[in-house]
Amino acid sequence: MKNTTHIAGFLALLGFAAYGNTAAAATCATTVQANDAMQFSTKTIAVPSSCKQFTVTLKHTGQLPVAVMGHNLVVTKATDMAGVGADGMKSGAAANYVKAGDARVIAASKLVGGGQSTVVNIPVAKLKAGESYEFFCSFPGHSSMMRGTVSLTK
Repeated sequence: MKNTTHIAGFLALLGFAAYGNTAAAATCATTVQANDAMQFSTKTIAVPSSCKQFTVTLKHTGQLPVAVMGHNLVVTKATDMAGVGADGMKSGAAANYVKAGDARVIAASKLVGGGQSTVVNIPVAKLKAGESYEFFCSFPGHSSMMRGTVSLTK
C-alpha cells in the first residue's frame, strides 16, 4: 500500500511538471479576436523578452466577409503606424493593405473575414526595450478604432 501511495504521488508530480512546461510554452503566444463592430478584444499585447518568436492568432468572430469587414494585425513602431497605414491603403486588398517589403512593418497577418482566423509571428529580436510599438488593423478606416500597444516584458 505504501509503494502505491508513493507511485501515485510521483505520477501526480510528473503531471504537474508536464503542465508547467505547457504553461511556459504558452507564454509565447496569444489570441486576439476582432469583430464586425471594428473592435479588437484587447488593447495590449505583452511579449516576453525570453521568447524568440511571439505568435498571435487573430480570430474574426464576426460574420461579414473579408471584402466588407476584413481585419488583419500589423505591428510597427508607434511612430511608423500612420505611414505604414497610409502606404498599406495604397497597396490595396490584394496586398492585405500592407506595402510589400515595407521595412517599418515588424509583423503583419493576412486579412480575414467573419469566421476566419490567421496567425502572425512577431520576431522578438526586432522589439527593443524602451521603444513604443503598436498593433492595428490596416483595413481602410479601421486603425482609428482597432489599435493597441505591444510591449516587451521581462
